[in-house]
Amino acid sequence: NKSYALMQLSISLYLVTTAFFQIIAGPLSDRYGRRLITLFSVILFILASIGCYLSTNFEFFIFFRILQASVAAGFLMSRVIIRDITSESDAASMIGYVTMGMSIIPLIAPGIGGLIHMYLGWSSIFLIMAFLGIILLFITFHDLGETKIVKIKKNKKNFNLYIELFKKPKFWGYSLTVAFSAGTFFSFLGGAPYVATKVYNLNSVISGLVMGFPAAGYFFGNYLSGKYSKNFGIDYMVLRGIWFVIFGMFSCLIITVLYKDTPYFFFGLCFFVGLGNGLIIPNASAGILSVNENLSGTAGGLGNAIMISTGAILAALASYLLENQNSSFYLVSLMLFSGSLSYISHYVLVLKNKTENP
Repeated sequence: NKSYALMQLSISLYLVTTAFFQIIAGPLSDRYGRRLITLFSVILFILASIGCYLSTNFEFFIFFRILQASVAAGFLMSRVIIRDITSESDAASMIGYVTMGMSIIPLIAPGIGGLIHMYLGWSSIFLIMAFLGIILLFITFHDLGETKIVKIKKNKKNFNLYIELFKKPKFWGYSLTVAFSAGTFFSFLGGAPYVATKVYNLNSVISGLVMGFPAAGYFFGNYLSGKYSKNFGIDYMVLRGIWFVIFGMFSCLIITVLYKDTPYFFFGLCFFVGLGNGLIIPNASAGILSVNENLSGTAGGLGNAIMISTGAILAALASYLLENQNSSFYLVSLMLFSGSLSYISHYVLVLKNKTENP
């Protein structure tokens, strides 16, 4: 219906705005520092959350809801700050541990949101988000120092540095590796609810439980990144992560075609998608941030924007392919295709280039 379509539009616009804020925040943080951009993004998030709570019509609500995406700059800054103060492999390890902690939130947030909705009303969620933003602002203001050491002079050479970044195969290699590996997860998010309810006829409780398999894998993968990236290096971890993703989806495709299309195999093997992404994303992200240390914010912002944009397209494609289908075949095929593109990106633009230009 119309209201559902409008709410879906708000989600799409939120993703687009998230990508936009990260593209803007990255270069600004390279010029003005991480602290200022982080504080500004949190303040904007607080004001937007209050705006959502006070909105009296849908248009104002959508405007402020989209403006909440400014907090995505904080997500970017957390990774860039880690890279500022650590080496490449140490950054991958630390990002793994940080992301492991972050991955817990999507597991508990829907339940907490449901309780708030039940007892205080859905609009109260935004008031609580504003309150949490104020706490974050207080902590950031008092605890976060400036980590950006190298300053870029405001001259004509500045533009050339950006061109050099975009010319580097390493930047595009790691960015596309992350984009297509995360694309398998975005495809899952776009198609799995339909598969669970329409193909497998699972009830809402069981659907909610099985949807957590990739998240559990992601948590464990990030733990492995935190523990082993420092010892084995980022490319070793990225490649193993890609193989986990491909193994999971290839096995699922073979079982679906030759044996039976069941929720046990589909959701169970999607654990490997989460596990692989938990290895790939922290390590490839560290690779993106290491392409040019003077432009780590710019590289991180553009890399995240590429990931979000690719993911949004694949999620929409998954929904389109599954329309009126009675099998998970198309979703599994799309996820396997995306995982394969991740491997091709990493091999051609990172590993092969490294061998030719040691």
